[in-house]
Amino acid sequence: MPIYEYICDECNSRFDRLQTSGATHATCPGCFLPARKALSLFSAISTNRQGGSSSVSGMGGCPGCAGGSCACAG
Repeated sequence: MPIYEYICDECNSRFDRLQTSGATHATCPGCFLPARKALSLFSAISTNRQGGSSSVSGMGGCPGCAGGSCACAG
């Protein structure tokens, strides 16, 4: 089952839900009103011929992130 991200227009809450692929809506855990699906962004890393890495333009993230955890100091 995929994880979908949602935004509540009423209370501006962001949350995610593990739902079947046919799911079309979710209820906000904060105000219990319907929320809309958000555009999910992902991070992509490219490696050059010299072995250096960098985030792909427009994707965010950092070259230190790997294995599902962030190694960036922030």
